[in-house]
Amino acid sequence: MEDQYQKPVLGQARKRRGNETQTFAYEEKSIYAGMGNGKHYYIQTHGCQGNEADSEKLKGLLESVGYVETMDEEIADLVIINTCAIREHAEAKVFGEIGRFKKRRRENKDFILAIGGCMSQEEVVVERLLKTYRHVDIIFGTHNLHRLLEFIHVVMVEKRRVVEVLSVEGDIVENVPTARDSRFKAWVNIMYGCDEFCTYCIVPYTRGKERSRRPHHILEEIHNLANQGYQEVTLLGQNVNSYGLDLDDGSYGFAELLEAIQHISIPRVRFTTSHPKDFSDKLIEVLSRKGNLMPYIHLPVQSGSNVILERMNRKYTQEEYRLLVQKIRNAIPDVSITTDIIVGFPGETEEDFENTLNLVEQCGFEGAYTFIFSPRAGTPAAKYPDTLSMAEKKRRLLTLNQLVNEGFAKGNQRFLGETVEVLIEGPSKTDPNTWSGYTPHNKLVHVKNGESYIGKRVFVKINVAKTWSLEGEICG
Repeated sequence: MEDQYQKPVLGQARKRRGNETQTFAYEEKSIYAGMGNGKHYYIQTHGCQGNEADSEKLKGLLESVGYVETMDEEIADLVIINTCAIREHAEAKVFGEIGRFKKRRRENKDFILAIGGCMSQEEVVVERLLKTYRHVDIIFGTHNLHRLLEFIHVVMVEKRRVVEVLSVEGDIVENVPTARDSRFKAWVNIMYGCDEFCTYCIVPYTRGKERSRRPHHILEEIHNLANQGYQEVTLLGQNVNSYGLDLDDGSYGFAELLEAIQHISIPRVRFTTSHPKDFSDKLIEVLSRKGNLMPYIHLPVQSGSNVILERMNRKYTQEEYRLLVQKIRNAIPDVSITTDIIVGFPGETEEDFENTLNLVEQCGFEGAYTFIFSPRAGTPAAKYPDTLSMAEKKRRLLTLNQLVNEGFAKGNQRFLGETVEVLIEGPSKTDPNTWSGYTPHNKLVHVKNGESYIGKRVFVKINVAKTWSLEGEICG
C-alpha cells in the first residue's frame, strides 16, 4: 500500500483563525488491546518539561496495550525520539541519534522507529527525514500524539510508513493514559501553545495557539495526584500567566487557578514558564500568601536592552521588567528568581550587552539559562542581519555566565547554617553514596544517609554552600 503523507505547512501553523478550541476525552480502542504484549519500548526525550510531560503520555499509551519500557535501546522493539526545535544544536543532536538506528532498522524489519515532538512540526525537518532517513517509520507532531497506537498499528499491519503532522491551532485531549516518571513529582499541563510570537522562537508554530484546559480538569488531576501521595506538582505552559484568557469571559485566570490549588492538599506547587508582560498584581498577591506555592519564580527576560527587547517582540521594556522584579521582592522578600537570557541576538551592540549585564546585577538572579542566539528557519529573526562573530558571541556568553554564577553562589550562600525542607528525589548523579533533593526555593541539596527518605520531605541543616548546590545533614 502506498504511503500517505500529511506534512507540516509553516504558513498554516502561523495562522490564528480564532477557531474555538475543541476539548474531547481520549477513548481506548479494543482493536489495539494487547498490541504490545511481549514487546519493549524505549523513549528518548529532548527539550523542555513540556516534552517530558508528552513523553509520559506516550509511555502511558504504550503501556495500556502491553508494551514494557526498557532503558536498553538494543532490545527495544519500538524506539520513539521526542524532539525539541528550540535550538540548532538540539536538532543536530537528534539527527545524529536518528542515524544510529539505520543499521538496526535494516537488520530487523519488525523494528519500529518513530519521530515526534516539535522538530516534526517543521517543514524542512520533515523533508529531510523523508529524503535522507528512510528508515524512520512514523513521523508525528505535537497535536496528535494521542493517536500513537493508531500509527503503530498501521506500520505493523499495513507495512507502510506514517507521516501525519498537523499544522493547526490545536485542540485539547483529556484523559490520555499517563505513565509518570516519578512517584512523588508530577507535571500538570494547564495550557498548550503560545501566541507571543517572539521573533526568535519557533514554538508558536510547533505548538499551536494558546489554549487553556478547563479549571475543573486541572483541579481534578491535582486532587488525584494528592490522593496518590504526590508531594509536588509543576504547572506547565509556554506562558502560564496568560492562562484563562481564552476561556469564557477571561475572568478566571492564573491567579484564580492558583487560589483554588492552594486549597488542595498537595504540599508543593511550582509553575513554568512566566512571561513578564502578563505577571499581574493579583498573581503577585496570591503568591505572597505562599502556603503550598513555592517561593521560586522563573521569569525569562532574554535581554536587558530595550532595543533588543523590541526586536525580539517581548512586549515590555527593561524598566518594566525591573519594576516587576521589585514588586515581587516587596511582596515575597525571600523569593528566588531565575531567568533566561540570549546573547548575540542580531544587532546586539556592546552597549546592549552591557545593559544586560547591568540588569542581571541589579535584579539579583539566583541562576539563569543562558544561550547564544540560534536562528530558527521560518522565524523573523532568522532573516535579521547578523554581523557579530561567533568568537565575540562566545566571549559575551562567558562574561555573562561569570556574573550569573556569582548570583547563583550568593543565592545559595544565604541558606548556609539554615535548616531547610528538602524533598529527597534519589541518588546524586555524581556520587552514588549521596542523595539529592530540592528546597522550596529550588536549591539542589546533597545529603548522606538519605536513601530511606526518597520521596519524602525532610529538614536538612545546611553546612556547605557551593555555587550550584548545598550540602547538609538530615535533622532528627
